Amino acid sequence: MKDVKACLFDLDGVIVDTAKYHYLAWKRLAEELGFEFTKEQNERLKGVSRMKSLDILLEIGGLSFDDKTKEKLAEKKNNWYVEYISKMDSSEILPGVISFLNSLKENNIKIALGSVSKNSKLILEKTGITHYFDAIIDGTKITHAKPNPEVFLKGAQELNIDPKYCVVFEDAQAGIEAAINAGMHSIGVGSPEILNKADLVIPSFEDMTIEKLWLV
Repeated sequence: MKDVKACLFDLDGVIVDTAKYHYLAWKRLAEELGFEFTKEQNERLKGVSRMKSLDILLEIGGLSFDDKTKEKLAEKKNNWYVEYISKMDSSEILPGVISFLNSLKENNIKIALGSVSKNSKLILEKTGITHYFDAIIDGTKITHAKPNPEVFLKGAQELNIDPKYCVVFEDAQAGIEAAINAGMHSIGVGSPEILNKADLVIPSFEDMTIEKLWLV
């Protein structure tokens, strides 16, 4: 697509690998509740909101709690997660990301973040890349989780660019579906088998160029 005017990026698993910290925090919560939570089971939480993730975790553990208790559990998990990500630095930016962001800037293509994480700004700040983004849409600005297109549509709105000229970078099925629902093109970062609805799939940003962007 030669007329790409904006690229919108998910955060976790696309720009930085914070998924490991989510896993550590959920695993810690599961252990406190008396059951084991594996990396394989953690795959079910990718691209899913915090409360939905908690529901899946409790289902795995065969546990049930009232809403008030669930809110306290989710808050506890988030506090642990924030504790982990507060120690992040620029070394945790995934390979090839900075080079590609610089290429976008050189080609006057707008850049937005489209993440359901409420800790996005902290992560961008800790890794030193806030200045790359012309718009930041995170969990504090949206009410619907992916695959609802709200996060990406708000990004396009803040950039003042028609969705059809936008390309989304995502590592989760729900995110690719959100891009499709927003009327945007999409590039999956990860497995072609999992991200088969994307227009193009790359293993990492080390394999991404501006030329590939024109092909979407």
